[in-house]
Amino acid sequence: MSLQATPTHGSNKIPATLIPGDGIGPEIVDAVIQVLNALGAPFDWDLQQGGMAGIAAGGDPLPQATLDSIRRNKLALKGPLTTPVGGGFRSVNVRLREEFHLYANLRPAHTLVPGGRFDNIDLILVRENLEGLYVAFEHYIPIGDDPHAVAISSGVNTRDGSRRIVRYAFEHALKLGRKKVTLVHKANVLKALTGVFLESGQQIAKEYEGRIACDERIVDACAMQLVLNPWQFDVIVTTNLFGDILSDLIAGLVGGLGAAPGANIGDQAAIFEAVHGSAPDIAGKGIANPTALLLAAGLMLDHVGLTTHARHLRQAIDTVLNQDNTRTSDLGGTASTGDFARAIVQRISSVG
Repeated sequence: MSLQATPTHGSNKIPATLIPGDGIGPEIVDAVIQVLNALGAPFDWDLQQGGMAGIAAGGDPLPQATLDSIRRNKLALKGPLTTPVGGGFRSVNVRLREEFHLYANLRPAHTLVPGGRFDNIDLILVRENLEGLYVAFEHYIPIGDDPHAVAISSGVNTRDGSRRIVRYAFEHALKLGRKKVTLVHKANVLKALTGVFLESGQQIAKEYEGRIACDERIVDACAMQLVLNPWQFDVIVTTNLFGDILSDLIAGLVGGLGAAPGANIGDQAAIFEAVHGSAPDIAGKGIANPTALLLAAGLMLDHVGLTTHARHLRQAIDTVLNQDNTRTSDLGGTASTGDFARAIVQRISSVG
């Protein structure tokens, strides 16, 4: 980990928690730190552990020291974290969202390498992060000698939570100059659970009439239309489970999870991440693609107001991929993780 002091201007350092994570996490985090240093991004990093590294360090995939660091800094960048199988451990990512009330999951998708099956994709999905079926109020009812004969799960959507996430989507759309927000639901069947989301969303949409257009889709129709004609969508906002599914579908339009950054936003904290897994099969081989985490770092720069840094980062990624043709193997190239990072650093330095 080449975690070094970032060049700063005066004392304007921005404290942030850095979690390298598991598998390929340390490799791609190292690449991102090199690039952020080249940009002169003034982050003051507090290095912490999570996932299997957290287990190794202190027996918990989400150590108290890591939680304390995020609570103190209110800002974090993390590599992929592995939740151990068995042993009663809950998902590390779900725990982080709940602990810091990170109600908005932001998943933009932009075409990085033109010429694929889908081109000129530019979508943003906003997913509610705390409610819905992922509250996991679940239990079994035994029948006869089968203790798991019947499985029951209850979802929870609140009017306040629905209004909050829809308002976030509209405000984000305004901030970025977007034109339309689409409410995605299943209110034709789940009339209460997703009906309250749709009804609340329509109420919020009225506040933005004349500034942002709004329409709605049933989730299965939306999935089909995203494949048939994704260009009809701009910003999509939806509930937790639907957002989880559709965000991966949308990532597939731009090349997969290796091109998909994520941001988890709350009123008191924000955590930025690559949404792909830890890929233990290629860990240590130096071939992992850091693009998703680089783009997540771009979202982090935007979040703290360093929009010029974010723009330079995205321009450098585009130039390296499409002019220099420096690409990792998953994008059809031969560059190592380090080669790709150095190419971006060179582009940033040549501009600066």
